[in-house]
Amino acid sequence: MTQIERIEQMEKILDSLKEAIAQVNTAISRLRELGPQAMELDEYYGSPEWFDDLKADENGLLPKGLKRGVLSEDGIYDVLNEYKSFDL
Repeated sequence: MTQIERIEQMEKILDSLKEAIAQVNTAISRLRELGPQAMELDEYYGSPEWFDDLKADENGLLPKGLKRGVLSEDGIYDVLNEYKSFDL
């Protein structure tokens, strides 16, 4: 590898790292912005309203096309725990 090739390769690595760091910082900022909504979701999960919604789903009372990931115990639990693991 020539000196020029080495410098060009290191420049590509530097540019890639800068881009990845910028993406991480953007994602962290977004997670911080979502803090109040994460708290709202955490309060909803396991609340009387959540159980009412879950029961309505189990009884077939909700529209067929309604997205209902929040009624999945594992799904909502896993996302909230992962969010909390960031310690923002």
